Amino acid sequence: MKGEAALVLRLLAVVCFALTHLAATLGAQSPPTLDIGKFSAAKAGGPFPDSWDPLTFEKIEKHTQYSLVEDNGVVAVKAVSRGSASGLVRAVDIDPMRYPVIEWRWKVENILKKGDVTRKDGDDYPARLYITFKYDSNKVGFFERAKYEAMRLAHGEYPPMGAITYIWESKSPVGTLVPNPYTDRVMMIVLQSGSEKAGRWVGESRNLVEDYRKAFGGDPPRISGVALMTDTDNTQESAVAWFGDIVFKAR
Repeated sequence: MKGEAALVLRLLAVVCFALTHLAATLGAQSPPTLDIGKFSAAKAGGPFPDSWDPLTFEKIEKHTQYSLVEDNGVVAVKAVSRGSASGLVRAVDIDPMRYPVIEWRWKVENILKKGDVTRKDGDDYPARLYITFKYDSNKVGFFERAKYEAMRLAHGEYPPMGAITYIWESKSPVGTLVPNPYTDRVMMIVLQSGSEKAGRWVGESRNLVEDYRKAFGGDPPRISGVALMTDTDNTQESAVAWFGDIVFKAR
């Protein structure tokens, strides 16, 4: 997708706006799970639950269409992309050391023939899940702090420390860890590859602490946002995907 760095900044803006309007915070007695995307409890054709908001980009006019649909008796998010790009985002404030595991289900109708994790013109995926991490001045050096301060002055808020993107790729091997071709602040992990599992639901479970350590080194800062995306604006292909419930789990 064009402007991956802009995507991270846009995620930041949505996250910061939503966080200033949150009416509740986690209490001292933390629940064992956090239902971040309880799509199955929503109504097909209805509004998105749990503070999920559209994520669009100024220079991309064609937007992926997202809707709540019933699939085998369970409501899920359906994404339809026709040479388009946009997403759904929810602001969160989660301690990954307390809730290190994220689980979700997804399904794709097809993969992209021109998709390529190493090229900007191939940076499209039928399904991806973003996790953004909050800026923490204690985790960067002097020059990095100066750069973040400059970005705060330019944009009004600190950008995220970084992001992990879990992707359904076309041909790269499962387990591939690679920086996004637009910015090394976004590290991509291939969870599914090829069309062998296309057309059926696949469950995922990832330890974010372990993945962050592999991607960036050290322990992660707090999680600031979660986003879903299906995009085909670079390849000008078409893709259809479904996303099920998203949950964070304690150790």
